[in-house]
Amino acid sequence: MSGNRTFTMIKPDAVESGYIGAILEKITSAGFTIKAMKLTQMTYRDAATFYEVHKERPFFEELVTFMTRGPIVAAILEKDNAVEDFRTLIGATNPENAAEGTIRKLFAKSVGENAVHGSDSDENAEIESRFHFSGREIF
Repeated sequence: MSGNRTFTMIKPDAVESGYIGAILEKITSAGFTIKAMKLTQMTYRDAATFYEVHKERPFFEELVTFMTRGPIVAAILEKDNAVEDFRTLIGATNPENAAEGTIRKLFAKSVGENAVHGSDSDENAEIESRFHFSGREIF
C-alpha cells in the first residue's frame, strides 16, 4: 500500500539559480500539500550520513561536496500515492531523459546537478523526513 507522505530537497544548484518558488509552485500545483519545510545547509557529516548508501560509489565525494556547497530546502509533502506521484513529477535523474514539464527537465543542469531529491520508497521517505525534521511528529 502506498503512503501519503514523501520527502524532497531542493538542491543547492536550484537554490542558487533562484528556482525555489517555481519548484514549490510545480509541487503544489500537482496536488501536494507541504507539511513541513525549512531552508538549511547540510554539513559534510550530514550529507555523508544522508547519502551513506552511495559511500562506495565513485561519485560519493563529489555528491557530498555538491550537497554542502550551499543551502537546500527540505520538505515533507503529502498526497495520496505521494512517493510514486512525486517521482513522476520530478522526472528522470538525467534531465536530458526527463519528460517534458517535469521539474528536472525544467530546472536541472545535469545528472549531478539535478535540482531536486525525491524519496524512492515509503520507507525511505520516512527515514529521510526524520533525518531532516527530528523532534517532530512528522509521519
